[in-house]
Amino acid sequence: MKAAIAQINPTVGDLQGNAALVERAARNAWRQGARLVVAPELALTGYPPEDLLLRPAFMAACAQTVEALAAALADCPGLHLVVGHPHQFGERGDVRSKSHAVQQRFNAASVLASGKVAGTYAKRELPNYQVFDERRYFASGRDAGLAPLVFEADGLHFGVLICEDAWFDEPARAAREAGAQVLCVINASPFHVDKAEERELRMAVRARACGCPLLYAHLVGGQDEVVFDGASFALDAAGSVRARAASFAEDLLMLDLDAAGVPAGTVAPVPPIEAQAWAALVTGVRDYLGKNGFPGAIVGLSGGIDSALVLAVAVDALGADKVRAVMMPSPYTADISWIDARDMARRLGVRYDEIAIAPMFDAFRTALAPQFAGLPEDTTEENLQARIRGTLLMALSNKTGAIVLTTGNKSEMATGYCTLYGDMAGGFAVIKDVAKTLVYALAEWKNRQPALRADGSTGPVIPERIITRAPSAELRPNQTDQDSLPPYEVLDAILARYMEEDQGIEEIVAAGFARTDVERVTRLIKVNEYKRRQAPVGIRITHRAFGRDWRYPITSKFRA
Repeated sequence: MKAAIAQINPTVGDLQGNAALVERAARNAWRQGARLVVAPELALTGYPPEDLLLRPAFMAACAQTVEALAAALADCPGLHLVVGHPHQFGERGDVRSKSHAVQQRFNAASVLASGKVAGTYAKRELPNYQVFDERRYFASGRDAGLAPLVFEADGLHFGVLICEDAWFDEPARAAREAGAQVLCVINASPFHVDKAEERELRMAVRARACGCPLLYAHLVGGQDEVVFDGASFALDAAGSVRARAASFAEDLLMLDLDAAGVPAGTVAPVPPIEAQAWAALVTGVRDYLGKNGFPGAIVGLSGGIDSALVLAVAVDALGADKVRAVMMPSPYTADISWIDARDMARRLGVRYDEIAIAPMFDAFRTALAPQFAGLPEDTTEENLQARIRGTLLMALSNKTGAIVLTTGNKSEMATGYCTLYGDMAGGFAVIKDVAKTLVYALAEWKNRQPALRADGSTGPVIPERIITRAPSAELRPNQTDQDSLPPYEVLDAILARYMEEDQGIEEIVAAGFARTDVERVTRLIKVNEYKRRQAPVGIRITHRAFGRDWRYPITSKFRA
């Protein structure tokens, strides 16, 4: 038989639009002979719908959407569609929580066939770690005593699992015992670097353990801070990849299944790590602006590496015509910063403006002089410059509707090397989960890619000097980042161990790092939590990012 995996990019809450995406993919596959189409987890709502799930009107609309989609596909005889959606069984009181207070809600998948809902499955394993918070919203199908779902299509029996179910033994074993010959695993698995390889390895273990081929349907696209990378795939019972969809793009993966359900199809390559990270950033920017209706983006371009990287990502995501760069020199801005900023804007073909902040800086200093009398200059004056720039960018944003993309990286966000209401002012933080060392790696990777520049020439889009010069905020004479921070290769290594791997101070010191550096970096991480709570939402590309992954108290005396 022929089957297909519908790798779609839904928008949270757009029930009709998402259903249309699924229907279009299903019809396309059916016209090509497919009699089974598998769509991703919560495809009809988008993932994660969060507290929309707590609204009765939303749940009612979801139920209506499932029924309408089934009816719409009634003219596709023989088609079986597996699609994810939230679900409540029966009327209020039919299935209740242990407190018998409210009707239970499930992360579900239904099989639609012959114009009807032929069966519904409830997810059994509910993740509650990293970005996941499913126990807040859903009950477990196993705890509620709901049975596995196995259905027949063209002589083969398919078992349905939802994402986390396939990372554990019991749900797949239950489906196999109920007669499943092939596992249909629908997913919404947020991207982080190396996640695609991890998924395939884990699903290979599941296929071998059950002795079943496995079809893995995955979302693609950006939703607030999370990105889904697609790369849906199909495995044989030995765990070998027999087909794979494109990464970071909508796709309809057509499959041929033999009499035993063994799949065959095209195998798209998995991009290298830097390409994955770049595509995730581009996808995150494109979908955040596109799904929220922003007409364009504004980037404060400084002549430094961070803003250069953000500008290049924005142009790849939106096109040069929707991106505006603004240079705001201060009395401490080096000539090479002006030259490099202009050069990069020219290479990319974006609108470029310069607004000198020296007159405004002088006005602030004059107004504050009586209040600061007798006090030495310090970071207060530096922050004034950053806040003037933030005010100008936000004024341009308010006037044009374009969103300001902030340019702070993960290393800066971790240590507080950023200014509230200054360089943190904006609507979307593109590289807030990109450590400084990775910023350099991505810039160098981008410059190695063939690129047609705005003037028709080919070559690197980021001027080489931006990459090679010492990083500086340029808020005082001869300033460099390392005046305030350890070398970035040291800082980022400590950050990864402490923040991403949960290692303690003594463990990091034992690994060979200087105690003074470890205590300094970890202290900065702790005391700057209040800043990060006020930062814009931004794209997650590691397995632990500041935001949904990191929920630490602002007020805390724990120091280890």
